[in-house]
Amino acid sequence: MRLKQEKGEGEDILRAPILCFVGLVGTGKTTIAFSIAEAMGRNFARIPFGGMGDPLDLRGQSRMHPEAEPGKIIKALRTTKSKNCVILLDEIDRVTDEGRSSIMGVLVELLDPEQNRSFSDHYLDYPFDLSEVMFIATANNTHSISTAVLDRLEPIQMPSYSDQEKITIGRQYMLPKIIRQSGIPVEALVIDEAVWPQIVRPLGYDAGMRTLERTIQGIVRKVAMDMVEGKIQTFKVTTENVKQFLQ
Repeated sequence: MRLKQEKGEGEDILRAPILCFVGLVGTGKTTIAFSIAEAMGRNFARIPFGGMGDPLDLRGQSRMHPEAEPGKIIKALRTTKSKNCVILLDEIDRVTDEGRSSIMGVLVELLDPEQNRSFSDHYLDYPFDLSEVMFIATANNTHSISTAVLDRLEPIQMPSYSDQEKITIGRQYMLPKIIRQSGIPVEALVIDEAVWPQIVRPLGYDAGMRTLERTIQGIVRKVAMDMVEGKIQTFKVTTENVKQFLQ
């Protein structure tokens, strides 16, 4: 990753490109953003853009209004209690059509290193330095993102998971975790290897992992219920009985 070197107030500031993870739902965009913050030892805040239609949500309202409050950017800094946190701008392509142009204008100011040193929040009514914040964006696609915003981003495609990848993740990570959460013994439930392709695609192809997680949760819940009712002590899911779990 190439770092852009800029001169701040008496010091050199190294700036990394602003990443934008682009992919279908459930492909791990938010998770990888959180992992970046964790790996860097920085606090993390997420700002959802889905359905956002007013730029004042980001900029805040003037204190002349009786119910005025800071914008989501300043709130994120207050929540993380740090100026060098990681802020995730989640699903920036899902703003409303009515507020799209004005919200994109605010994003240009946020993501431009020359402008975010003096970000204007109407509630504070004073320029605020956001140059130490690491912004990460996500989007389902880039069609609805303005060219000016895209010019300041480094889009990275998040590919869909293959069936084999889902089987590995589901078997090695999801199933043990969900069993522990359910409170039943880990050895009480066994899923036959031949069943996993049906679990991965109960209703057809899905790009992400959420449907798989819900399917595994449904299997574990049904087994846990039978155990609580005293019907079984252990259970093995096979190709013969798997249909009762995929309804």
